[in-house]
This record gives sequence, structure tokens and C-alpha cells, in this order.
Amino acid sequence: MLNDPTPLPAAAFAFAPSADAAAVYGGREPPHNLDAEAALLGALMANNANLHKVSDFLQAEHFANATHGRIYAAILALSERGQIATARILKTYLEQDGGLAEIGGGAFLHDIESAAAGIVNVAQYGRLIRDLFVRRRLVDVGEDVVNDAHDARPDSTAEDVLERAERRLFDLAENGRTSQGFESLGDATAAAIETAQAAFKRDSHITGVTTGLRDLDRKLGGMHPSDLIILAGRPSMGKTALATNIAFNAALAATKENQAGGTVAFFSLEMSAEQLAMRILAERTGVSSDKIRRGEVRAEDFPRFVEESRLLNRAPFHIEDTPALSVGQVRARSRRLMRTEGLGLVIVDYLQLLRGDSRSSGDNRVQEISEITRGLKALAKELDVPVVALSQLSRAVEQREDKRPQLADLRESGSIEQDADVVMFVFREQYYVERAIPRQREGETDEKYHERHERWMEHAAKVHNRAEVNIAKQRHGPIGTIPLFFDGALTKFGDLAEDSHIPDPMG
Repeated sequence: MLNDPTPLPAAAFAFAPSADAAAVYGGREPPHNLDAEAALLGALMANNANLHKVSDFLQAEHFANATHGRIYAAILALSERGQIATARILKTYLEQDGGLAEIGGGAFLHDIESAAAGIVNVAQYGRLIRDLFVRRRLVDVGEDVVNDAHDARPDSTAEDVLERAERRLFDLAENGRTSQGFESLGDATAAAIETAQAAFKRDSHITGVTTGLRDLDRKLGGMHPSDLIILAGRPSMGKTALATNIAFNAALAATKENQAGGTVAFFSLEMSAEQLAMRILAERTGVSSDKIRRGEVRAEDFPRFVEESRLLNRAPFHIEDTPALSVGQVRARSRRLMRTEGLGLVIVDYLQLLRGDSRSSGDNRVQEISEITRGLKALAKELDVPVVALSQLSRAVEQREDKRPQLADLRESGSIEQDADVVMFVFREQYYVERAIPRQREGETDEKYHERHERWMEHAAKVHNRAEVNIAKQRHGPIGTIPLFFDGALTKFGDLAEDSHIPDPMG
């Protein structure tokens, strides 16, 4: 129970909402408790050491009475300077404050300091004040939503209204979230050991969400919660194919016991949901998506389609193919899926097709990309899931003899590289080799030309159906290159045999 403070002058608790505020609250007084506010201020003045019990979560704006908020702000300011905040000192500090003069000036400060001297549950008073502030903001948000819904603008759909409402509620929840405070090393170590034990019990022995690719999981330890993972590459390198493979592998693992899988949200800003589904069906059945699309399938293939479709139906894999989404919309829809079904992995294909939420960036694309990457990293931390964002690379790659990507090749690279926990590049040398068929040079003998052509054939055979993923940045582990199998007809990535090897350019 809260201790009842000694009654104070009625003027101290005057709360006169404006006409606009009265309309917002439907003629009712907004949620508030001015007695608790005055009691808290008195307890803080009586013993400034109490301030540390509330300063982590209570702000001046949380007070319903604006003058109370200014007194609290003054106590904070004096404390930060190492000064004592008594009624006498605060009177001098706030002597120009007209609001304080209206409720009794220095006499009011002295009264609340004396009346609240015996209060011991200061933190409980602070939490009550903050809780009532959140309730007032909830009423404000509700009124905004009603007005927004009635404002039938041609450029605003009901879905837009819903997303704005979700964003306001999310912002309120984030602003209203109290600090967790420091965590002891012992508690953090216990959590780390628990994570390691969970990984030990899994068949894959990884701590994060599986990619379904043996060597990539070994290097990454799985995709870790709260990580932003950038998967980048030039066009036709297989970014979407690899992301789709990883997403389905993670969703499929979620249907099996003792596997490191999870529900997947796949934001496809470039391809339709049907096209993605066709790719997965082709990978699973061994019939190319091109043949499926043209209807060039055999009668004996259909039983496999039926069997695999049942498996696909069980996998918790959700595709959102609305084009030109904003990072805020991605956040809202991910939160919605988290609430309804849970969420283990978010994939965005691709980063440069997202829009920022802020209009201030204007035509500054670098600034907008910075906002997007910060938003995706915040999403990963908020939902505690890995977020994989695909990214294009600059054309500088094509100007080099060695086409393997580098961190500097990321478009608008500064913010992407900075915000990402992991940066991976997908590279297929086969793509470049097959487009470099040697032509006989002027004056070149047939013998010389055939020698060159034969070397090219040998090289093409060597890189056929091979790909590599270069981990160029990883906050939690090593970097390096992982060789993979790639079947272009099925857009399928897989593991190479244990003895296969691609030289690691990182050494």
C-alpha cells in the first residue's frame, strides 16, 4: 500500500486540461494522481538519495501537473551538478517559474517536503506516475486513430491507417519501456551456459537458427538472435536463391524435434510469393521451375508435387510480397506475426527496395539507407531474432579482374557495414567464366586458339555448379570462405563433399 501523504493545499493539485485536452478525454479528467506526484517530490527533497530509485525510468514529462514536472527536472539538474535539492534551494532555482508562484511558491515546496518525509516506497510512487502517463498517451493515440480513420484521404488506405496505429502503439511501448538496469556477470554467464546447453542437445550443435547448410552453420554457429546479417552479391549471383534456401531450411527445421529452426517472415520486394513458392517446389522435386511454369512436367512428377506440397504446407514460412514497403511496415508486420504465431527469422529481399520512414532524408539515398539499416538492426534486437537483409553491390566489382566482392563494394556501404553483425558475399565464378568464351584473335594460330579454348573448358568444368559464400565480417566469430554446391536449373544451394575445397582468398 502507498503511504498517504499529509494533505496539502488544494491549489497544489489543480489540474485544468485545455479545451482540446477535454475533447480528447471525452469530457473526463485524464488519468492522473497529483497526490502521488507531490508525495514523490517531497520524498526526493527530504532525501535526495531516493532519486536513484526512480531516475532510471521517470522523466519530467511523465508528471500530469506541468509544475510538478519542472520541480522534478530541477531536482535532477541539481543532482547532476552534485548539489543538494532542498525546498530552500529549489525556491531560488525556480523563483522565475510562474506556475510555482500560482500554487504557493516556496511555501508549497516546504509543505510537500515536510508532508512526505516519512514515505519509504518511493519507487512505487514513481511507477504509478509513469503508468498514468502511459495511460494518458494511450488515450491520445486512441483519439488520433479515430481521427485518422475518419479522414478518408484518397492517398491513404485502411491498411495505411492500421499501420500508422501500430507504429504509434509500438513507439509508445518503446518509450514506455523501463530500463532493465545493469545485469551481473554471473547472471549473464548463466544465460550463456544455458544457450550452450541448448545447442549441445540439438542434433546440429549450433546456438542460432540453422541455415540448413553444414559448412555455413559451422562457420556462423547458426544465425544468432538480434543479429543483422547482410547477404550481398551482384545480380545473377544467387542472392535470392540462397536466401530462399536458408529460409525454407529454417522453417522446415521448425517442424522437426530437436532442430534449430523457427517461423520465417520473408519480405519479397522483387519477386511474387508464387515465384518464390515455385522455386522451392523445384528445389524439392528436382523439376526446374522453368519446366513447371511452362507445364513441361511428366505424369509421374505429380505425385511428388502432392507429397512435397504437404511438406510445404506444414513449414511455418510466410511470404509478404507487397512492393515498396517501408522499414516501419516491415517492423509492424513482423511484430504482428510474432504475436500471432511466433517468429524465428526475418528475411528482406532486398534492402535497396525498402523505403525509410522519415521524410527528412529527401533525395539523400545514403541517409535513407542508414535509416533503413538502423531500423532493421533495431527490429532484430526488439524481436530477438536474426534479420537477414539482401543487398546489391556497386558496379566496381565488374571493373576488377578478380570479381570476388569486398566490403567496399557495398552500395552506400558505410552504414550497411557499420550496422551489420555479419556481412556475407555470395559469388559464382561460373557466371563470369561462361560469359568469357575465348574468341580466336587476329593472327592467332589455330593451335594457340585451341590451347586457350581447352584451358577455358577445363576452368569452366572446374567451377561448374560451384559457388562460394565469403564471410567478410562477423562480430562473433571467424571470417572466411565457404564452398557450396549450386544447381542453376533448380536454384538450389547445397553442401559440397567433405573433401571439396575452394581456396580461401582471406588465407
